[in-house]
Amino acid sequence: MKNDIDGKQVLAVYERIIQRGEITEEGKYYMGLTAFSDIDGYTVYLKGSGVTLRFGFHNTYHLDYEHDKHKDDFLKKIINIFNEE
Repeated sequence: MKNDIDGKQVLAVYERIIQRGEITEEGKYYMGLTAFSDIDGYTVYLKGSGVTLRFGFHNTYHLDYEHDKHKDDFLKKIINIFNEE
C-alpha cells in the first residue's frame, strides 16, 4: 500500500482543496474531497468516496475504507485534483 500514495501529491492536493474549497462543518470541500487537519496542523486528512486518509510526519499515512472500489475512486479524485490547472 505504501506505493499507492505520494506524500508530495497528497500535500499539494490538500493545499489546493484548502485554497479552492467551500467551507463545510468538516473542513473545506472541493471536487468530491474534504480536507481538514488536527488542531496543531501536523496531521492532515482527506475524506471522500467512503475513504479517510490520515497523513502525518515522515510521509506516514493510513487509509480507512471498506471496499477496494472506494479506495480506487478516492485515489482517482486525488489524481484529478493534483493534475488540475
